[in-house]
Amino acid sequence: MSQFTVSGRFQTRDGMQAFTRSEDAVNENVAREHVLAKFGAEHNLNRTQVEITEVVAE
Repeated sequence: MSQFTVSGRFQTRDGMQAFTRSEDAVNENVAREHVLAKFGAEHNLNRTQVEITEVVAE
């Protein structure tokens, strides 16, 4: 598995909040899916409320 850094922003009550997360995944698409799933679980957000701007392999 590779390490990916996923960055973007998500919707809050006060507007958009920037984020950067590191994920272990087999490829870039799986890293995106992990981040979207975690934001849904942790912050109760829909996928449309999370905007991923960049995925970089480390």
